[in-house]
Amino acid sequence: MERNKTVVPASRVSVTSPGTESPELLRDAVVITRLDEVVNWGRKNSLWPLPFGTACCAIEFMGTVSSVFDISRFGAELVRFSPRQADLIIVAGTINYKMAPILKRIYDQMCEPRWVVAMGVCASSGGFYDNYCTLQGIDKIIPVDYYIAGCPPRPEAVLQAVMDLQERLSRSKA
Repeated sequence: MERNKTVVPASRVSVTSPGTESPELLRDAVVITRLDEVVNWGRKNSLWPLPFGTACCAIEFMGTVSSVFDISRFGAELVRFSPRQADLIIVAGTINYKMAPILKRIYDQMCEPRWVVAMGVCASSGGFYDNYCTLQGIDKIIPVDYYIAGCPPRPEAVLQAVMDLQERLSRSKA
């Protein structure tokens, strides 16, 4: 059985000598980039947040993932409740000293690279709970990348923190 062979006329074949290639010829066929840029693009557009909600800030975070504000438009759609599947933890609410070891353990179980957002004044600094049982900021036990002010903060502030983190990820070295 003989295969159909297509013969290209010599007038349509274009052979260029090395070093004389034209960028216009390759524009639609080749994508040239660096590995850092591809990895950063993937990290930027695929954040998997883990909500650690303990108080009223958690209700505002629920508003952030609702259809009104829709955090999925910003590449953080897959809200995970397993630390082994998340790379962004959003601590929303008051943390007391009994919860601190649990928060630390969850943070340690997260995959690298990982990021932390302290949502609200209670997670950031203890809020108005200046007493013996309230942790005065989660940065005492885990490193925090972004602090969101407010009591409780608006969903727009959470979206701004996500966008700031994405901007930081697009500039980072992989």
